[in-house]
Amino acid sequence: MPFLPSLHRSETTAQPWSIGRAAAYGAFIGALAALFKAWAPLRLTAEIAARSLAAVAVEVAGAAIGFALLCAAAAALRNFLARQLE
Repeated sequence: MPFLPSLHRSETTAQPWSIGRAAAYGAFIGALAALFKAWAPLRLTAEIAARSLAAVAVEVAGAAIGFALLCAAAAALRNFLARQLE
């Protein structure tokens, strides 16, 4: 398995990446990251209790939306570049 990208052009065309699937995976990863940040194992329990559940939910939703947009944009850019290189 090569570690560097190949300059060889394949006979088959590149399959487009699903932007919706990339956004869903990004939202899942973002939500997990925000949950880990909000309830990190090393954080004090009093600090966790002081934060409201709504504040944590807003943080998780914001991270999920941000990661979803980032992954969707990466998939769209990849599809655009793949079409340009055909």
